[in-house]
Amino acid sequence: MNNEITVRKANRKDINLVLEIFRSAINVMVANGIFQWDDIYPDEKILYEDIQKKQMFLGEIDGKIVSIFTLNQECDEEYKNGNWNYKRSSFAVIHRFCVNTNFQHMGIGKKIMNIIEEMLKEDKIETIRLDAFSLNPYALKLYENLGYIEVGEVNWRKGLFYLYEKKLQ
Repeated sequence: MNNEITVRKANRKDINLVLEIFRSAINVMVANGIFQWDDIYPDEKILYEDIQKKQMFLGEIDGKIVSIFTLNQECDEEYKNGNWNYKRSSFAVIHRFCVNTNFQHMGIGKKIMNIIEEMLKEDKIETIRLDAFSLNPYALKLYENLGYIEVGEVNWRKGLFYLYEKKLQ
């Protein structure tokens, strides 16, 4: 394995692998007491819509999917509760960030987040926004170590989520 990560947009042919990777991630999270995702969210319909809208991206190493994420400028109504520091900046929102369980604890999440930031800088996006489940210590540590600032809280079906923001230089 050469560890070089490439990123591409997902296509319809990827849906079965995407579903398999999410199911595996959900099983690992549940085994670790993290009840963030389930069979209701994210479901096949949501993931397929991400692909159709050309908003889902796959991180790959040697042709194997190591990460999945959705990138757009859409956010839930509850995002209005955030105390955003850069309200007038152009922004993108990261949704459904998932590292393939076969590649976890290898620094893939950090590498993919850095790639996302570079992609957005090239597109002249100034700020990244995202939310993270308050009971997912792995996600919280990743985002905070990468300089994301907590700007609010929202309650969804699964519990408390933190809203995060990062200004891109």
